Amino acid sequence: MLDQFISHIRTKNILDTSKPYLLATSGGVDSVALAWLLKKAGIGFRIAHCNFGLRGEESDGDEKFVRELAEKLGAAISVQRFDTQHHASTNGISTQMAARDLRYAWFEALKQQYKLCGIIVAHHADDQLETILLNLMRGTGIEGVYGMAEIREHVIRPLLPFTRQQLEAFMVSEQLSWREDSSNSQSNYKRNFLRNEVLPLMKSHDDHVEEKLHMSFDRLKDTGKAFFYLFDQWKRQTIKREGQVLFLEKASLETVPGKSSLLYYWLRDYGFNPSQIEDMLTVLWSDEVGQRFESGNFMVNIDRDHLLLGEKLAPFAEFDLAKTDLELSFEGKVYDILVMEGDVAVDVKKVNAMLDRNSLVFPLKLRKWKEGDRFRPLGMKKFKKISDFLIDLKVPVIIKNNVKVLCDASGEVVWVVGYRVDDRFKLTSATNEVMYFKLK
Repeated sequence: MLDQFISHIRTKNILDTSKPYLLATSGGVDSVALAWLLKKAGIGFRIAHCNFGLRGEESDGDEKFVRELAEKLGAAISVQRFDTQHHASTNGISTQMAARDLRYAWFEALKQQYKLCGIIVAHHADDQLETILLNLMRGTGIEGVYGMAEIREHVIRPLLPFTRQQLEAFMVSEQLSWREDSSNSQSNYKRNFLRNEVLPLMKSHDDHVEEKLHMSFDRLKDTGKAFFYLFDQWKRQTIKREGQVLFLEKASLETVPGKSSLLYYWLRDYGFNPSQIEDMLTVLWSDEVGQRFESGNFMVNIDRDHLLLGEKLAPFAEFDLAKTDLELSFEGKVYDILVMEGDVAVDVKKVNAMLDRNSLVFPLKLRKWKEGDRFRPLGMKKFKKISDFLIDLKVPVIIKNNVKVLCDASGEVVWVVGYRVDDRFKLTSATNEVMYFKLK
């Protein structure tokens, strides 16, 4: 077992003999076996033991055993006692979750205090299998069958290829002792239920069921890697950005297989859940144009031809522009403000604006448009509500809500920013001073 362990950590480059680590040790067979394997492999470590106070004298016995173990190993040790039940009730979480939160927060603090290179934990192949089955019981996607990673951030799991049976055999062969946690025999937790009842029942039908399950999950994990490789290509090819809004053309989803998965893995990082994805797909090709779905700070808007993703309506502090200002900057956009005299070439790009400077009453004000705002779009003789103007242009709701207007001191809208200037402030043959807003 020792040779296999050393070969594993060297091949995978998991641990470095020149660096010190923190080893989480409960006193059970897995963590005690790991402690001796690390010692024999020449890996330096400090032991961390948590006394959660959940099993009375038995918990204290575990602590005493681990302190004696540290002395035998010649390892430094840190011990922490927790009021686990209080933490669980205060935070409205399960006892198991409370214990997990408490220990990992403490491990991280120890790592920083003693300048250690990682936190080693003793999860093994049996734990991995139980974790994957738990994920499946909760409802999971393809990543749920990945299980625990050998290295994730600062947490290192060097025993994942080895079974509990192998660890016990190593301990017996080395004539080493460990502690048994009496709560492990109780099936009141889901993990214990799987360990004590489900997996033994499966093994009673097939002695090699665990090996076959691991093989199946490894294949699914490899399939997942292929999916995400192709998924990244799909994202690059189909999702476009305009300003702060991402666009997905509805037609690009119409014939593609796995629509639900593609949408979910795109939108989950923005807080959307599988149920919302199914609702989106239900209305995507219906006549319900304008449907919105919200999650945290983000919103998805189902438009005529696109699915749009952007941040929800954010607070915007309106501000003034003085006659002497040389720049207009907001929400990542920067406009140069140029003052030009005489005949100038007219910039017809809708993102920019050229105004008759002498017709403006300063200071100007940039703000969000609001219901009731109206202006005379360039080329028109009649006033039009900005809401109707944006609807006519088929501006999606997610973008329309964030449109800004530039007003002069009289309160008149002189420019619907990025769309159209007001006809009353356009350049004419009488214009002798041009105020030019040019997007950088």
